[in-house]
Amino acid sequence: MSKVPRRESPWGMPEGDNREPKAHRCNDRAEDVIQACFEGNPFKTVPGPFKLFWQCMRSKPGEEPTEPYTYLQIDPPRREVQLE
Repeated sequence: MSKVPRRESPWGMPEGDNREPKAHRCNDRAEDVIQACFEGNPFKTVPGPFKLFWQCMRSKPGEEPTEPYTYLQIDPPRREVQLE
């Protein structure tokens, strides 16, 4: 997960609050859907990426879909295989 820069609030930072915001695990899938909206006919380009985004949102952490992104030029998430 990528770090999200922390912004200073008009009220300052709460004392003892050292939490760092993190990007949601399905952000890349959402970006793929948004990009699909601008790639020709949205009725044809959006359903595939949206299906993967919906699967990601309904999955448990670590069980996200591993299919490649349709429009983003980044590697899809991988599942960590734990051998015992």
